[in-house]
Amino acid sequence: MPRFSLIVPCFKVQGFLRECLDSVLRQSFGDFELIAVDDCSPDGCGAILDEYAERDPRVRVLHLPENVGLGRARNAGMSEATGDYLFFLDSDDTLTPHALRAVAGRLTEADEPDVCVFDYARTYWWGGTRRNALARVLAEAGADTFTAAEYPRILDLLMVVWNKVYRRDFVTEHGFVFPPGYYEDTPWTFPVMLSARRIAVLDRICLDYRQRRQGNILSTTSRKHFDIHDQYERVFAFVDRRPELADWRPYLHRKMGEHCLDILAKPDRLPAAAKAEFFRRTAELFRRHRPEGARVDGEVAVLTGSWAGYRLRRQAARAGR
Repeated sequence: MPRFSLIVPCFKVQGFLRECLDSVLRQSFGDFELIAVDDCSPDGCGAILDEYAERDPRVRVLHLPENVGLGRARNAGMSEATGDYLFFLDSDDTLTPHALRAVAGRLTEADEPDVCVFDYARTYWWGGTRRNALARVLAEAGADTFTAAEYPRILDLLMVVWNKVYRRDFVTEHGFVFPPGYYEDTPWTFPVMLSARRIAVLDRICLDYRQRRQGNILSTTSRKHFDIHDQYERVFAFVDRRPELADWRPYLHRKMGEHCLDILAKPDRLPAAAKAEFFRRTAELFRRHRPEGARVDGEVAVLTGSWAGYRLRRQAARAGR
């Protein structure tokens, strides 16, 4: 049984894939399996993966017969995993040198936590690098393990799947899987973090998160960004099934509003003709899941009003800047 199962879904990333795979296979810590999932990629990803598998027995390749999307490709890899910990690595990102050794050491030191959160840096197509702006959250967490309730600031970090490793038995126990659609990290990360009994952190940059000039799925203008509503419905359904998590509903309600408004505000996400509909659907979701007696303030207060009111506030904010 290897220490880590690194699951790497691949789709239209042939220009980045070798760098990603090399960053794993050249690690100073070698006790891992790399499960690469060719999500029926139309480019050369499948051939590149087969080439690496022939050279290194730690690499296994799954060729999916049809394109299923990032979340379900991760599920396919997870079903084949045998390692103590799961590490979901996107195929255009890279590990930093000695990252796996550092994570393995922290897991041993923390006595096998359910989740270990580590730091990352954004790397830009023009050569720049910038560390996670909320790195202090990891620095101030301390050496002991904790729950999200004991240190809620851990949820201020980017709620993505790839800045953490997960104890496989913990994932299996709770039956966590990725749903289809965009923003599949949301209904994975919130349930995982709220369920974990022991969370550890590693205040070290272990991953370079590539900021692509073009080709990033979430930066593509499409109605698929409406998927965010279904993903938060899954989060609220998870909490509804677990009365012990009821106290998190106000936080999740606000977080959902902020996340949807952020998508709406970005110029490259939604078609112009779909923005009013997206606002109305977000506002309806916001009203329906509002906890009784919960205050609505800050940025999300616009969701209690109209699309016209939202646009006026946005115009006023732009004028002020």
